[in-house]
Amino acid sequence: MRRVTLLALSLLPMMISSGMIYSVLPIYINQELGAGKMQVGSLFTLGALAGALTSYLIGKLSDKFGRKHLILISQASFSIVMLSYSLISSFEYAYPIHIFEGVAWTTLGVSAPTLIADITKKGERGEAMGIYNTMWSIGWIIGPFMGGSLSEIFGFRFMLRISFLTILTGMIVSYLTLKDVED
Repeated sequence: MRRVTLLALSLLPMMISSGMIYSVLPIYINQELGAGKMQVGSLFTLGALAGALTSYLIGKLSDKFGRKHLILISQASFSIVMLSYSLISSFEYAYPIHIFEGVAWTTLGVSAPTLIADITKKGERGEAMGIYNTMWSIGWIIGPFMGGSLSEIFGFRFMLRISFLTILTGMIVSYLTLKDVED
């Protein structure tokens, strides 16, 4: 369980960051980037659609190239997403970023639970998934408050850049945790 706990902890920064961004992203896109409610809704729809359309392919890639590589790619992708959101000046630029983000979510959603199942004994998989889901939930407990607070005090762009750095930190921990895992 030690490796599962370390992996879950290495993904916690990404979960905190996702809680940060999803709690304030619609406000940011509306207030600072000028999107209306319909544009915000279509943005999230396209991100979810991108994830749905690529899930099967990501699963096949996970089987072919290994889960740990895709986990690291997902974290790198999310860090790029956060930095990209902090640099745009109009909501139209958020569309390709959110599509990319949808694929990154799918990559994590397919590869992390599968890797956990791979590295865990059959009789311990439920406990391992419980550890993973606990970290996911903790991230979504911390993230919205942190995102709201940072964006209120320092602005949206600052919050997004902190999120970028937070995910990079988690990616380094993931790399160190997974470097000797066989795919």
